[in-house]
Amino acid sequence: MLKQIKKGRALLIVFLPCLLVFASCFQIVEDVTVRKDGSGDAVFTANLSQSKTKLASIMLLDSVNGYKVPSRADIRNQLMKLEEELKEIEGIFNVTHSVDFDKFIATIRFSFTDVDKLNRISNNIFEEMKISPANKSSYAYRNDTRTFSRIYMHEPKAKLEFDKMKEADKEIFKSATYTSIYRFDRQVISQSNTSAKLASSKKAVMLQGSVLDLINGKNNITNHIKLAN
Repeated sequence: MLKQIKKGRALLIVFLPCLLVFASCFQIVEDVTVRKDGSGDAVFTANLSQSKTKLASIMLLDSVNGYKVPSRADIRNQLMKLEEELKEIEGIFNVTHSVDFDKFIATIRFSFTDVDKLNRISNNIFEEMKISPANKSSYAYRNDTRTFSRIYMHEPKAKLEFDKMKEADKEIFKSATYTSIYRFDRQVISQSNTSAKLASSKKAVMLQGSVLDLINGKNNITNHIKLAN
């Protein structure tokens, strides 16, 4: 069901039973910093704060509409398990997580020795959540050409899986957004995605779109970013 999202999906899934009860708004934010040598830091956030009042009420119940409502302990335990899994990956360090039950925001943070480790993390999260990816997405960085790439390829399976959902469950995606932010220690010379915005410092690129458009293949988040010396 959440096959269209990568790291952020692992955070969202702990709140999923609550989300399915109401048409709720959520935001996935992918914030990656890449240094000249290819190392960096990443922060992945699931922000459900716009639905915090409804979610807070649901959290008081055992189940709603046939869905088991996870307790705060369940959510913390699942995030802790995810954190421990990431710590086992070579080249990943400083892994931490946080969850705010007042605002319903969950976050995973970590550092990496090279950009390729982000691809390894994606695979681990898919395995941990027992989810088969319905898209092809990867990261790459070449210091010799000073190029950072985020490659995304939509697969029809994503929409087929979405179409199988109940109409009420589809509602949660209508106002959902996905935001990617890539930060660098050098200025950006050019980028291939015309929908992405360049910060005034010219050292960060942001791209925001609808999760539903990703599911339906109407939005492509692929971007090849050329950096200065």
